[in-house]
Amino acid sequence: MPLSAKQTSKYLLVGSTKAYSGKSSIVLGMAQQFQLRGLDIAYGKPLGTCVSASQADGIDEDVRFLGKTLNLPPNRLGQTLLFLEPETLEKRLQGFDRTDYKPLLAESLQNLGGELIILEAGATLESGRLFELSVPQMAQQIDASVLLVDRFHSLTEVGELVGVKQRLGDRLLGVVLTDIPPESMSATETLARPFLEERGIPVFGMMPRSQLLRSVSVGELASRLNAEVLCRRDRLDLMVESLKIGAMNVNSALKYFSEGQNMAVVTGGDRTEIQLAALETSTQCLILTGHVPPSPLIITRAEEVEVPVLSVDLDTLTTVEAIEDALGHVRLQEPIKVEYMRKLMSQHFQIEGAIAALGLETAVTTP
Repeated sequence: MPLSAKQTSKYLLVGSTKAYSGKSSIVLGMAQQFQLRGLDIAYGKPLGTCVSASQADGIDEDVRFLGKTLNLPPNRLGQTLLFLEPETLEKRLQGFDRTDYKPLLAESLQNLGGELIILEAGATLESGRLFELSVPQMAQQIDASVLLVDRFHSLTEVGELVGVKQRLGDRLLGVVLTDIPPESMSATETLARPFLEERGIPVFGMMPRSQLLRSVSVGELASRLNAEVLCRRDRLDLMVESLKIGAMNVNSALKYFSEGQNMAVVTGGDRTEIQLAALETSTQCLILTGHVPPSPLIITRAEEVEVPVLSVDLDTLTTVEAIEDALGHVRLQEPIKVEYMRKLMSQHFQIEGAIAALGLETAVTTP
């Protein structure tokens, strides 16, 4: 049953067709635009994916971060009903958890204030289906409009979006296309956009691919790899956009590294000449494997060029896999990403169209 009549807030449920489409980034940039226009907003994530250090408070880590960035008071932050972890799924499948989460969702939102309550859904449209918390189920339960974030790599995505429209009907407010490759931008604008809009699917934003948004800080890599920081701990805020493996001969190394940009270079601790070559190019950190301490020459040079050197107990393959998993899959936490997203949304997101589609009135017409 939908929320009671006393609820006057509008609900916007932000979902996606696939994981890592950039929902949190879009939510943050969009919320900032709403706030600039005088709208009182709240934010929540009923289906948690990022367990906080203090899970007992019932708030997903992304909610905590966005709440702090947006300066939202506690009564504008929604409770996380459950965290989507293996243990949670096992209890549900084994029949130990028979909770009906649909009324719990409605109840958890009753005390939230704000003209617009933005809720972030799970990784895909069907994430949370076992708990009655998929996008279609939540939208029905709280009478929410749905904004779909889609990582749009090619025109093949169009058919999937049309299918979502058929499933959600008038609840689909529109879509935001993200991570569009440069070579696909023209076709997306001239072919995909008009095709979708002719079928009642407004395109509120087209976000170009950004290496910065897909990057990861050296500090995050150090944490994921459980690495020892050998020098320049003060530069762990450097952002890594690509990965190179220093396994070639010295003569090829400099040319190989010069082709990269803002790299993490993984190589053996005994490959001094390879390490020196990497430090002369666009390297953001050296990651040394093999349990071999680097030459003092390397530490001295790394100090000079302000490049952190990390030492890991992992083998090269495991290290590379961990870094590749992090690139493009990390949460929006670094201030430089927040600022970049703010600018990206101000340039590429049609905030006035979204406000009109939601039926909201703003105190400020232009920021």
